[in-house]
Amino acid sequence: MIVPDIVIRAATTGDAAAINDIYNAYVHTSTATFDTAEATLADRLAWLEEHGDGHPVLVVEQAGRVVAWGSLSRWANRCGWRHTVEVSTYVSADARGRGIGPRLLEALVALGRAHGHHALIAQIAADNEPSLKMAARAGFERVGTLREVGRKFDAWIDLAMLELIVNPVADDREETTDRD
Repeated sequence: MIVPDIVIRAATTGDAAAINDIYNAYVHTSTATFDTAEATLADRLAWLEEHGDGHPVLVVEQAGRVVAWGSLSRWANRCGWRHTVEVSTYVSADARGRGIGPRLLEALVALGRAHGHHALIAQIAADNEPSLKMAARAGFERVGTLREVGRKFDAWIDLAMLELIVNPVADDREETTDRD
């Protein structure tokens, strides 16, 4: 696997358009996202704003151009899930197959560990073999399949659930109360 000269760095608001372009291409061509409508630039800026401390967004630059991005996002809003995050990676079509995705995932796993998260969750369409293999190589284990929970391109889609425990003991000092 050839990994080109790349820079992995924290995303800024200036990266929002590039992140959005990469993501929106998947909306139209892939089951990597179950979104069926494009996100607007305003949507992406709001999404970036939600990803503060502990929930980073990274971009991958090659030759000064953003060619991939990934994030650690809240798994759910309930207090009991505060130590679990969802990991996502998206690579532009012209940069796939060059080892960028695995390097990005490795960086996100390291950040998950560094931020004290306990578990990382990956939700991957069950027929997306390249992403499933990438996650497995990074240490994720398949813990289940949700059958026919997504619908896109006139087909029902199974969702593979994968998990990686990055910190066996989570810091519980930040106890909060559920609000719903």
